[in-house]
Amino acid sequence: MPQIDTLDRGQSQQRDSLSHQAIEDYVKTIYTLAQEESPVSTSRIAAARGVKPASATSMIQRLAKLKLVNYEKHYGVTLTETGTKLALEVIRHHRLLELFLMEALGFRWDEVHEQADILEHVISEKLEERIAAALNNPVFDPHGDPIPALDGSMAVLDTTALSDVSPGGQARVARIPDDSNSELLRYLAGLGLVPGALVHVTAVAPFQGPLTIRVDDAPQVIGRNLAELILVELVV
Repeated sequence: MPQIDTLDRGQSQQRDSLSHQAIEDYVKTIYTLAQEESPVSTSRIAAARGVKPASATSMIQRLAKLKLVNYEKHYGVTLTETGTKLALEVIRHHRLLELFLMEALGFRWDEVHEQADILEHVISEKLEERIAAALNNPVFDPHGDPIPALDGSMAVLDTTALSDVSPGGQARVARIPDDSNSELLRYLAGLGLVPGALVHVTAVAPFQGPLTIRVDDAPQVIGRNLAELILVELVV
């Protein structure tokens, strides 16, 4: 007898919950990857999810049957309108939760991503509305990522990498895209390089050398690779 028929009610509900979470995780991953390049290849999806390509392909085929994605072999994956709507809903939950965990519960910005990854799948729409209202309907999460509005729209910032700011330039930290790297976030917080911080670039060493900067008037030296991970808005 197939395993699905031997599960008791509690086990079945647990399986359904895990299945629902996997679906949401995949559409969110596809949406994120599509912001860089679309259609999204199955190999990129597999790498982002940390699974084998065959496993990713199997899940993508399931998503296609649910009409959440369009999938053609050797072409790639795109989200359908329904899939995009679901992805944005999950992203809204995630980013609202990150901010709520910081503002209301005192979590650090390097702790909230992992917690939000769990909670984003279980909060109700009513709780989401209450959280948004309690936070005065925020536009950005703690890492500077835009929070989708109820209609799916998001604020768009004109940003550039800190590594591209010329000596003598001034910029304000806008976003740290890699919000899942807790070690990186702790290090940046120690340097004061958090969204809203004012940065003066005083010198840039040649041959991909480090940047000498002042963060809210505190002198710092950071590597070029690190500066590439920090998105800023130029201040003129």
